[in-house]
Amino acid sequence: MTIDRIRDKVLADKRLTRKDGIELFKSNDLLTLGRMATHVAQQKNGKRVHFVQNMHINPTNICVNRCKFCAFSRSKGDPGAYEMSIDDILNKASGAGKSVREFHIVSGLHPDLPFSWYLDMLGSLKKEFPKVHLKAFTAVEIDYLAKLSGLSLANTLLKLKEAGLGSLPGGGAEIFNSSVRNTLCAEKISGARWLEVIKAVHKIGLKSNATMLYGHIETYEHRIDHLLKLRELQDKTNGFQAFIPLSFHSQNTEIKKSAYTTGFDDLKTLAISRLMLDNFDHIKAYWVMLGEKIAQVSLNFGVDDLDGTVVEERITKAAGGTTDGIMTRDDIVYLIKQAGRTPVERDTVYNVVKVWK
Repeated sequence: MTIDRIRDKVLADKRLTRKDGIELFKSNDLLTLGRMATHVAQQKNGKRVHFVQNMHINPTNICVNRCKFCAFSRSKGDPGAYEMSIDDILNKASGAGKSVREFHIVSGLHPDLPFSWYLDMLGSLKKEFPKVHLKAFTAVEIDYLAKLSGLSLANTLLKLKEAGLGSLPGGGAEIFNSSVRNTLCAEKISGARWLEVIKAVHKIGLKSNATMLYGHIETYEHRIDHLLKLRELQDKTNGFQAFIPLSFHSQNTEIKKSAYTTGFDDLKTLAISRLMLDNFDHIKAYWVMLGEKIAQVSLNFGVDDLDGTVVEERITKAAGGTTDGIMTRDDIVYLIKQAGRTPVERDTVYNVVKVWK
């Protein structure tokens, strides 16, 4: 059987091929996929499952792009459009509590805010919360900020780093395939440009995560090709920390299909991501999109990270997300323990804060 051959490669620590990945997606032997992915995950991280105490901040949903898969973006003056001032952002951040270690900041491509505003935002947050890591901006936002700044990509990144930028969250990757991307988000930067921006991020010493949006109009082949491009870049830069598959939510978007991916596909995608991305240390289950229970089960499918406390998340909610967007540290620790794993609180760059016995 094909899956037995692939399992032998996994156990022998041999790199899987494109053909292997496609065959895994075609398999319905979910438990074998889970066992294989768990083997790899535990080789890398033992039984440890990581999380961070963080807060998401989405400064504005006003955006010059109109991506068909996005339910978050608005034009200026539209019902529901909003933009936060720097004071608003500081006030929101002050409600996170003293234990928060990370602000996760992404938003729309605002047509009017100058580059200096973003530097001021980072600088103000860093001044007010000097110990909190600023994980901000997708590669799409970085490309836009480089245009606003009039500087080279490298110099734009250096300015942001000097202002307090600590790492990138990894969004905006969607699916790299150009034909799919042209349907989902024709106005967004290309997959090749996303990879180019992230390569520059890694070159100046900043880490990032990487994502893949799945469950819309893509094929299994598109998913595997996406993973292979990430694996290839990681071979060159070693700048990726975690990979996060993002399950598509279609409510209030222009991509009309059933509202959610299935739990079967979610677990399969997480497991295969763990198997294909042999040079990534961490695979993250984003519980805001998956739901707490599937995220917990995913700890037996190659996942070793449950993201964080989040506090408030607007983007998935706009597309029909059903979670309330917040879990406490105790909630996350309980989920991890109930799965027979060891909870590990971390900071953004995976320094250990606390290990539960």
